[in-house]
Amino acid sequence: MARVKGGIVRARRRKKILKLARGYFGSKHTLFKTAKEQVMKSLMYAYRDRRQTKRNFRKLWIVRINAAARINGLSYSKLMHGLKLAGVEVNRKMLADLAVNDLKAFSSLADTAKQKINA
Repeated sequence: MARVKGGIVRARRRKKILKLARGYFGSKHTLFKTAKEQVMKSLMYAYRDRRQTKRNFRKLWIVRINAAARINGLSYSKLMHGLKLAGVEVNRKMLADLAVNDLKAFSSLADTAKQKINA
């Protein structure tokens, strides 16, 4: 059976990994073995953090909504409950944007929530 050295296939495989490792510190961007380990770890971090980003934004929106709700004399949970009773279907992202950029509109939603809770 003929001997196979790998040649172009091996070179392409290494080149692909080293290209992904560009910008890493020390031997992580020059040596294939360490570069491969770091690239694998980096891809795992990227996969994990794509999900964590969504969680972090939701937390941020809740903090902003809570701060604006407290200005209007409500807690976050009471505001959300009141909006649900009123049938207002505005997601947290939009509520947080209103809380930061348009406090009048947020206050009107908070008043709607208050009326439904008291009714």
